[in-house]
Amino acid sequence: MSTNGFSEEERAAMKERAAELTKEASRGRGNKAAAEELDVLAKIAEMAASDRASAERIHAIVTANAPELSPKLWYGQPAYARKGKVVCFFRSGQVDKERYSSFGFTPEAHLDGDDGLWPTSYAVTELSDEAEKAITDLVRKAVS
Repeated sequence: MSTNGFSEEERAAMKERAAELTKEASRGRGNKAAAEELDVLAKIAEMAASDRASAERIHAIVTANAPELSPKLWYGQPAYARKGKVVCFFRSGQVDKERYSSFGFTPEAHLDGDDGLWPTSYAVTELSDEAEKAITDLVRKAVS
C-alpha cells in the first residue's frame, strides 16, 4: 500500500469507475439495462474460479429475489441498483488483493436495525446453504 495517497488497487478501481460512467453516458436508453447486465456477467466471467463461483451465486440470488434491482458495474465490480443508486455489491478478494471477497450494502439498502446496529458488509470465502439463506433474507429486506 502506498503511503503517498491511494493504493494501486484504489487507483485502478477509480479508473474503472470513470470508464463505467463514460460508458453509461454514451448508451441509449433502450438497451442500457441489458448491456449493463452483460457487463456484470462478463466481469464475473473474468474472475478467478473461487470468486467467480461466489459472484455467480450471489448474482443469481439477487436477481431472483430482488428483480427490481438492476445489475451494473460499480468501481469495476458487480453491483445491483434501484433507480440508478447501488443497493448492494460484490467485491472480488482477488482483485482487491485481500484474503476474502465481500458482499456489501450501501445506505440505499433498507437494513437499519432498531438497536442502532445493522450489516453493511460481509466477508465471503464460500457460500454454504446457511450463507445463501442469510444473503437471500438480507437482499429481500434491503429492497422492502
